[in-house]
Amino acid sequence: MSEIEHWTAFSDDPAGGNPAGVVRTAEGWSDERMQRTATDLGYAESAFATTDEDGTRRIRYFSPIAEVPFCGHATVATAAALAEREGDGRFVFETAVGGIEIETRSDDQGRLVSFTSVEPGAAELTPQTLDDLLALLGIDRDVLHPSYPPALAYGGNWHPLIVLAERSVFDAFTFDPGAARRLLDENGWPATIIVLWPESDTLWHARNIFPVGTVAEDPATGAAAAATGGYLRSRGLAPRRIRIRQGAHVGRPSVLDVDVTETGGIVVSGRAVRIR
Repeated sequence: MSEIEHWTAFSDDPAGGNPAGVVRTAEGWSDERMQRTATDLGYAESAFATTDEDGTRRIRYFSPIAEVPFCGHATVATAAALAEREGDGRFVFETAVGGIEIETRSDDQGRLVSFTSVEPGAAELTPQTLDDLLALLGIDRDVLHPSYPPALAYGGNWHPLIVLAERSVFDAFTFDPGAARRLLDENGWPATIIVLWPESDTLWHARNIFPVGTVAEDPATGAAAAATGGYLRSRGLAPRRIRIRQGAHVGRPSVLDVDVTETGGIVVSGRAVRIR
């Protein structure tokens, strides 16, 4: 049996969600081997888990081009893969950004995984950075949502975050992947650009720009969902639970449930299923 498993997170359909390569037992793997494997797989990220002699679980994440500090969907996929072998329960993944609490449980719809992020945060975008983001998307400031100002948001990675006022603009914007990659790299953002549209107070839609390998737009982004929860908390909108729908624009519909707590980490939950 191959050491590499293929899972999708934030869907109960193998054709939906965000795929990830998972290596449950990556003890002894070199950085070069992990990077080569992630590149060959071509998924937005792949995860490599190890267990120390004292039982501490560790996990690292690689996109096709570089190591990433934290990845939500690959966390969910790896937790589901471990639960398939070991049964449901609670444990902690030690990551480059800190400990991530995991809970897995099963019901008649399959397996559900929740992770609790590290402490989230939010900060202002500079006017020039906002102008660069708007130019990338080909939109003007007048399409931004008046109740949700642009910001930087953190849930394990720093993400620029923009909220649009109209569904039509959200659905229609396009971007150049090369220009997006340059903007991410120039600003030291290791993960995605978050673009949101709130259908209601509790139902949000997301598009996450993430040009890596053959991927241009992420189908489901758990770290961005945590960052979104942190952003909402910073706006005084906690506690609440929201649902984020993502992936329809790239043909892989996904559902992420986000518990925006008043303190501590943000809880992100979703289904996971083996692809093969």
